[in-house]
Amino acid sequence: MLYDCRTVAERDWGLHAAIESISRGDLVVLPTDTVYGIAADAFKPWAVEALLNAKGRGRHLPPPVLVGSRSTLDGLVYRLPTEARELVEAFWPGALTIVVEHAPTLQWDLGDTYGTVAVRMPLHPVALEVLAHTGPLAVSAASRAGAAPAVTAYEAREQLGYAVATYLEAGPCLDPVPSTIVDCSGPVPRVLRNGAISFERLREVVPSIEPFEDTQPKLPDMPEPTSVEA
Repeated sequence: MLYDCRTVAERDWGLHAAIESISRGDLVVLPTDTVYGIAADAFKPWAVEALLNAKGRGRHLPPPVLVGSRSTLDGLVYRLPTEARELVEAFWPGALTIVVEHAPTLQWDLGDTYGTVAVRMPLHPVALEVLAHTGPLAVSAASRAGAAPAVTAYEAREQLGYAVATYLEAGPCLDPVPSTIVDCSGPVPRVLRNGAISFERLREVVPSIEPFEDTQPKLPDMPEPTSVEA
């Protein structure tokens, strides 16, 4: 069912429906500050599998994880490098995704992550309110693999249909530029994808950061450069 969160009544009903859907292991489409995302409980493997099936993607392209607060990140990672913490403090909530080693004790299965996870805190009130009640969510762009990313929940519904239990509409994304992805799992942070946050702004915070290079090998859990993640 689709709820228009631009009205007070439907926003309340929609948030309740989305939170209930996530608790059951169903899928939800919600707005973020980049594009609309399709979300699943990150700690329910069958929900993550349903997300990948809905998009038509395999385990070799696991979804990033959205969190509702900076403090949540500490519970997900094996260790958080100083540079990663500085980037988070400067750009979260916002369009920055960081790749870090996740804690080996976490009971989740996002796909073939090889010990890393891409994490972001979005700057959108609807997404943050959902995350405050659900905890970390596996979230990917609300579109079929290879299709244009949805900039409204209505567009997402046209592509994903009944695979999603709840759609939250909050108006069109005004500037659907993907998040910048920075790999912080190695000895030196490096940009894996250019996006909404420029390299120059990143370098002001972490001078040692390395720019994106087309020739650099991608981590197994990173999307192709042409894809857009929430």
